Amino acid sequence: MATSFSVASLLALLDRFPRRILALTAIACVGLLAFGLYLQHAVGLEPCPMCIVQRYALLLVALVAGITAALRGRSGFTVGVVLMGGLACAGAFVAARQSFLQWYPPEVLSCGRDLYGMIESFPLKRVIPMIFKGSGDCSAIDWTFLGLTIANWSFLCFAGIVALSTLLLWRRRPA
Repeated sequence: MATSFSVASLLALLDRFPRRILALTAIACVGLLAFGLYLQHAVGLEPCPMCIVQRYALLLVALVAGITAALRGRSGFTVGVVLMGGLACAGAFVAARQSFLQWYPPEVLSCGRDLYGMIESFPLKRVIPMIFKGSGDCSAIDWTFLGLTIANWSFLCFAGIVALSTLLLWRRRPA
């Protein structure tokens, strides 16, 4: 007798194992961060400031998902899932903006140094705002997989996390 995968079976998993789903989300985020570090250190791709902001968002999503998975109680779960979804929305916004810059690069590049160059040249209190301005070469496409750039894949991952957090909130039963 063959089993089939359906939306109903996915929703049943969300209902039965919400904490495990959150733990798997945290593990997946750590895996994505590790892949980003691999691309940086083994392949030699330098991240732009928008990439770094996306890494921070992914790290925060992983931390919140992991902590929420360990919490007991409905209010902690709800706050954690809402926070996770909000952080994923922020990451998706930055990834969408970077994707837009890659599809429609500006005629005059407003890009400059990478993060390490900024840290070497400026005091830290000036570097933090520069990172969030996205002043590196965020429109460069250095790597693709299945026709999508890193920013495109990042957007899809963040959008998936937003969808997951929405489903978890919608399907949440009292603890």
